[in-house]
Amino acid sequence: MAKSRNNLLGVGGQRKKLSRADQQGNGPARNADRKASADQKQELLRKMRERAGAAEATDDAPEQGAPQS
Repeated sequence: MAKSRNNLLGVGGQRKKLSRADQQGNGPARNADRKASADQKQELLRKMRERAGAAEATDDAPEQGAPQS
């Protein structure tokens, strides 16, 4: 009897063992994503503060330079 070609069990190598954290989506890749998003948030806050500071400076400038009557 010829060897069956329909049974492909074990073909393709072994699967990587995942830790519980990796299985739940809490692995190192997720931590890196969380850090990247925190960095983006900090950058956004810094830009907003700079714009708010620049807006206050321009609002104050006409009052200081305005002629007094």
